[in-house]
Amino acid sequence: MRSPFLGEFMGTLILMLLGDGVVAGVLLKRSKAENGGWLVITTAWGFAVLCGIFAANLCGSPDAHLNPAITLAVAVQTGDYSKLLPYVTAQVAGAFTGAVLVWLFYLPHWKITEDPEMKRGVFCTIPAIRNYPSNFFCEVVATFVLVLIAGAVGSKLVLAQGASAGLAPWLVGVLVWGIGLSLGGTTGYAINPARDFGPRLAHFILPIAGKGKSDWSYAWVPVIGPAVGGVLTGFFLRWLGA
Repeated sequence: MRSPFLGEFMGTLILMLLGDGVVAGVLLKRSKAENGGWLVITTAWGFAVLCGIFAANLCGSPDAHLNPAITLAVAVQTGDYSKLLPYVTAQVAGAFTGAVLVWLFYLPHWKITEDPEMKRGVFCTIPAIRNYPSNFFCEVVATFVLVLIAGAVGSKLVLAQGASAGLAPWLVGVLVWGIGLSLGGTTGYAINPARDFGPRLAHFILPIAGKGKSDWSYAWVPVIGPAVGGVLTGFFLRWLGA
């Protein structure tokens, strides 16, 4: 049966299957996409968002947040927190399941990929330079941009009737593509607590050959940073009356 919970779960699952899938294709040995580069990764993540939104809509979530930071921002903006717990639960579960599917999809490639950091990078973000204050700032700012412009897409303050339902997912996909190209080089632009935590948990649990550590000491940055960015944007949108 279609439901908002199922929609958020399936939408986030598709987001992670395609998003982490492209990272696996670029990083893992003997993939046909090996060494495809940053442009390939950022482009595919934009498409992953587009596909995740459509999957969420199809399965029963008209909101298609796919991201606890967006759900939190909407709750702050509207003052309605009733969707926060069920949506975040569905999003984390969907992200975890999507990451498990990526592991299964690329199963023969893990053993022949020697670098454990490459394997971890398929599942969760790794900063280019580990500097916690700077990394945290980057995640806050990138998430602020994400939520602000995603909010603008459907706002009547921008377009008299808001963006058309068919156009909005494409615009949000382009937004995520742009964030990846412009702001993703420092932390890998998690901009989504579920996107990092769910797959990191999968990395921790799954019997991935030679996987190394899951780097939980960094895990708070891509969770708390986007959450703070979401809260700040929620208050800003509320102040604007968007």
